[in-house]
Amino acid sequence: MRELDELLTRYVDEQYEHATEADRAAFRSLLEAQDTSLHAYCLGSLSPPTPELSALIGRITAGAATRR
Repeated sequence: MRELDELLTRYVDEQYEHATEADRAAFRSLLEAQDTSLHAYCLGSLSPPTPELSALIGRITAGAATRR
């Protein structure tokens, strides 16, 4: 899914370097999710399984609406 690739690439390019180790671990965990689940998390139609992943998804998607 191209949209997911763009969101995740933007996060890596802009935030991953400065992320805490806990956030980096959450991101690695997120990458193990099925694309359909990850897409649903980003759209808000499915809640991530942990608060850490929920917060990470919020940071990943925060700028998406303003960059269209």
